[in-house]
Amino acid sequence: MEERSGEAFEGDEPFTVIGRKLQPGEAAPDFSLDYLDLAEMTIRSACLADSAGMVRLLSAVNSLDMPVCSWQTKRWEELSKMLPAGICLYTISMDHPHTQARWQAAEQVMHQALSASRSEQFGQDYGLLLKERRLLQRATVVINRHDRIVYMEYVDNQLREPDYATAIAALRQAVTE
Repeated sequence: MEERSGEAFEGDEPFTVIGRKLQPGEAAPDFSLDYLDLAEMTIRSACLADSAGMVRLLSAVNSLDMPVCSWQTKRWEELSKMLPAGICLYTISMDHPHTQARWQAAEQVMHQALSASRSEQFGQDYGLLLKERRLLQRATVVINRHDRIVYMEYVDNQLREPDYATAIAALRQAVTE
């Protein structure tokens, strides 16, 4: 598995990122991530095919308990109300599904949170796994209706939010294609 140094950091602490950097135009890797089904209070799995035919925005964060991750997730929740129909928004972290659901209820965030806590596969496949912390690198991925990546931002500074405006422009473009 490819390891990348010098591409992610927090303050003075550098991280090693595991996995190859994905590029626009590539097929989006499939995934199997967990979430808490609140109706039945059971853990369920979601995969890329579950939102087939939709434009997807994957917002990867280190942990919902970290301030910048919390801000990022709440910001996407606000912005989602202004986006065109046909967009599926997921926030993905290594937090356990129960932790995600508790955070969502406390913060009144309604979009789907998905957990990569069971396996490092998602982090490796999307080139987001921070080796030293077993967390995901902050990132934004836009996937079109044909399961192709049309936008990919790997945020190097883990204390910085992503470029929302450029991601929204990519989302709007993908919806019209």
